[in-house]
Amino acid sequence: MAAFGTEFMPQMSLAEFKDAHWTYQNMVSSDRIELHPGAHVLHYSSTCFEGLKAFKHADGSVHIFRMDQNIARMQQSSRLLTLPEVDSALLEQMIIDAVSSFTEQVPSPPGSMYIRPTHIGTEPAIGKAASPTQQSLLYVLLSPVGDYFSGGIKPLKLLIEENGSRCAAHMGMIKSGGNYASALGPILAARQQHQADQVLFCPGGDVQETGAANFLLIDDNEIITKDLDSSFLHGITRDSILTLARDLGMTVCERALSVDELIERAAKPNTEAALSGTAAVLTPVGSLIHNNKTITVGSGEGGPVTEKLRKALNAIQWGEAEDTHGWLTRVK
Repeated sequence: MAAFGTEFMPQMSLAEFKDAHWTYQNMVSSDRIELHPGAHVLHYSSTCFEGLKAFKHADGSVHIFRMDQNIARMQQSSRLLTLPEVDSALLEQMIIDAVSSFTEQVPSPPGSMYIRPTHIGTEPAIGKAASPTQQSLLYVLLSPVGDYFSGGIKPLKLLIEENGSRCAAHMGMIKSGGNYASALGPILAARQQHQADQVLFCPGGDVQETGAANFLLIDDNEIITKDLDSSFLHGITRDSILTLARDLGMTVCERALSVDELIERAAKPNTEAALSGTAAVLTPVGSLIHNNKTITVGSGEGGPVTEKLRKALNAIQWGEAEDTHGWLTRVK
């Protein structure tokens, strides 16, 4: 298949907010949108998005994973960016309509249909640097994707960054393009200077997240990850993995984790670390770079607990295990 996220279905669902109400235009061509050059989003970054997936089961049925949580998070992002309020019933219908239009194009596992709802401010008003947009577009793009790791899963190398944050602390739980842009410079520098795959942002020694994923430390039967606050993204895959870990009898600790504790625990032979996210699901971390020193996490390879949790989540998504938490919405 094409590179992840570069192929799109020819149509998308679209709604417009104007004159204080939403108008659903249903399915339109996905190759372009029209924006005034003075659109609020182009000057003041009034934009947020979501990422979720639809999966095809062995019987041919198609199911969307945790759509309600993605809708709730998009409502939160829109509210915190003072974008027009997203109607949850409208967005749910838009997602279902889009996926229903292309159920035959949903790849079989390990592939899926990646779903990208996007909300942008469109009011043409360049004098509104301190005022919210009164107009917006909401649309749902679809991209059929294969396995994120076409060459096989390889343990990642992370650079620990204690002197900077991924984004402004009050913006962390907003899924906005600006947060990804602000992390790009440090990530590129880490790749060039340290051959690192990603940056683990730990401002003041507080272990938070990487540029595009949540961080989990696994020490035998215990998972440690930062407790939820406004400084980092509240990952839905993170929540799913922690729920499954509890189901398996593991101890889940959502609390502050310092760089010192991370390095100390990483040296233990059975320790594992992983990144969680929609695209990569659960990816092992093999090493950390701190003060120009490389620290191997456990064995340096993907560990059995990470693999077990990844398979447990995939089994639900692919219809191979019972959906006991009601995470799947059937569209076909």
